Amino acid sequence: MLKASNLSGLKGIRHGFFTRRGGVSGDGNMGGLNCGFGSDDHPENITENRRLALERLGAKNSKLVTAYQVHSARSVSVDTPWVREDAPEADAMASEKPNVALGILTADCAPVLFADGTARIIGAAHAGWKGARSGILESCVQEMVALGATPGNISAAVGPCIAQVSYEVGPEFHRDFIDEDKANEGFFVTSSKDNHYLFDLTEYVEKRLAKLNLASVEGLGMDTCADPERFYSYRRCTLNGGKDFGRLLSAIVLENETNSPAFYRCKSTRSHRRLTATQKPSWTTAKL
Repeated sequence: MLKASNLSGLKGIRHGFFTRRGGVSGDGNMGGLNCGFGSDDHPENITENRRLALERLGAKNSKLVTAYQVHSARSVSVDTPWVREDAPEADAMASEKPNVALGILTADCAPVLFADGTARIIGAAHAGWKGARSGILESCVQEMVALGATPGNISAAVGPCIAQVSYEVGPEFHRDFIDEDKANEGFFVTSSKDNHYLFDLTEYVEKRLAKLNLASVEGLGMDTCADPERFYSYRRCTLNGGKDFGRLLSAIVLENETNSPAFYRCKSTRSHRRLTATQKPSWTTAKL
């Protein structure tokens, strides 16, 4: 399990970016700690892997929730854990509830974990290029703000994802980004293949986060595609002719601190205003 230093120092908050190591799934592209029910792995393996992950997170008494990820800009607030069959279509979650572990599943996309340690509000986002471009990161922070978080108190960590050296894209992909904003040229370098490019997803995600004026943004800088010993990778699987692959879990959870005086002080000063469907916080103009 990997951790980001900017989240590790937050009291009462546990987080982890899990590798594929240490699970019960068999060999091959799904071997190890596969936590994705969307794969063809045996459901009992995935259930056990998720249990093991929570145990390693130090949150075995918490409930893990994951969404039905669709590469969207939709975020949801989690008050009560849902069963897997009722998971909403969303790519980010936010919560102020202790013992609710927010889980993101990836296999090259960027998992992003958020925490406001003062307001005790957490968030988690699945940021592939499509979701990041459409505003999933901004949407997740907005969902946290609706629960009472302050952008300047939020720390964000970007977990392992496909690195630029592994992410070759075609001319249409490149053109769409440049047509949207010429400054996006900085996220591309030419590849050895004619009229193709290498895209820097990590830098793109981190730059979008930087525009939100958060307390800190940290990237782990690890390439899922180039490291088969530690990570699952959709691209590596397809390039090698595979048909299915495991999913990595990234999770964040609030510990139950209801007996802590500091917790009561925090709760007494926090605003619980929730935004309506037509309201937007004044700190961002992002289209969500």
